[in-house]
Amino acid sequence: MTATPRTYWLEHAWLGTHVEPGVVLDVTDGRIAAVRTGTPAPPPGAEILRGLTLPGLANAHSHAFHRALRSTVQVGSGTFWTWREVMYATADRLTPDRYHALARAVYAEMALAGITTVGEFHYVHHAPGGTPYADPNAMGEALLAAAAEAGIRITLLDAAYLSSGFGRPPTAHQLRFSDGDAESWAARSSLLKDRDHARIGAAVHSVRAVPAEQLSTVARWAEERRAPLHVHLSEQTAENDACREAHGCTPARLLALHGVLGPRTTGVHNTHLTAEDVSLIGGSGTGTCMCPTTERDLADGIGPAAALQNEGSPLSLGSDSHAVVDLFEEARAMELNERLRTRTRGHWTAAALLRAATVDGHAALGWDDTGVIEAGARADLTTVALDSVRTAGPLPGLGAETAVFAATAADVRHTVVAGRHVVRDGAHTLVPDVPGALARAIRELRA
Repeated sequence: MTATPRTYWLEHAWLGTHVEPGVVLDVTDGRIAAVRTGTPAPPPGAEILRGLTLPGLANAHSHAFHRALRSTVQVGSGTFWTWREVMYATADRLTPDRYHALARAVYAEMALAGITTVGEFHYVHHAPGGTPYADPNAMGEALLAAAAEAGIRITLLDAAYLSSGFGRPPTAHQLRFSDGDAESWAARSSLLKDRDHARIGAAVHSVRAVPAEQLSTVARWAEERRAPLHVHLSEQTAENDACREAHGCTPARLLALHGVLGPRTTGVHNTHLTAEDVSLIGGSGTGTCMCPTTERDLADGIGPAAALQNEGSPLSLGSDSHAVVDLFEEARAMELNERLRTRTRGHWTAAALLRAATVDGHAALGWDDTGVIEAGARADLTTVALDSVRTAGPLPGLGAETAVFAATAADVRHTVVAGRHVVRDGAHTLVPDVPGALARAIRELRA
């Protein structure tokens, strides 16, 4: 994204295990060329990042258009399934141009929150009624362009969504999601190409949305490309019950039988699992993306994140429906949810939660050289203020705990992607007036 050599002086830096004061980064061709510690004052010409600098945050699960639902779905009562009807109505109004405008603003909001990479779980592929656009990937290309203009990286997780349920055809709302079968999905998805700021991955929307005999087609597509593969997994008990009725096993077992689980696969939510499911997921090295703010907003439940990690499942975090866009809130919510469930404290250290929000989140999205502050890594950084009303006053060295358990997205002061300031002093450098851009895009979508 940039070839200009730069030097950054970090007042405090999280180096994976501890907070180090006075760190200098030399950046060349968008990567960290050297990390120098023990520098109490900025060297001449260095760009100064005051506060606590972390590796850039990875939002491993996003549906950008859900941002238009914020607040509107908070009226009255209901369940995930009633919320879904409102979501479908919003999806019906998307066009490539409208989706581009909305996603550009949403990704800019993410940059303001310190997010440098997003995993976009993308399933709105065609025009209403299912007619392909002249460019069959017009919607996906709109998202890729939106991320570039907002200055962040993206992994487009192109989702196969072929059925309304086990053995049932798509509903009228879902026709624009479906390619008809997995082979047609694979042919369309193969037209999408990686680029400097973007990776192309795959997704199985869910076991209810992809017929069992077609799961292996999606898994094979991802395997051949060594691309990330994500899947909504056991988010709802109704999905589990229907899967058992149709196939005599849990969704996790069904995915294992058809070759979907594995180290490049991430299960999103992984909420309602059996002990065998936890072993299948962890034992196969399949990742788990927890989305606590969405899971509580939709009354989904609390997933067994600690048990999954203990079995070998790497954890990542996502803002999903964007009830809020705040990876610090997602990180602490995972710990606090586990405290509520077990009535004990201290399941993850601040360092472990930051790892889920950074290096493991990036790995889940196919960016294996991102999410750490070390030589050779991509120069993606997030700086958190240590002098706000939320973060002021901790003991020296407690920067990681302050970031995870006190800071919010509002405390992000700088966001750097590939050595370039995307957010400087709390203002986006590429998208002027992000709140206005969000308001205009949502207003246009509702018109």
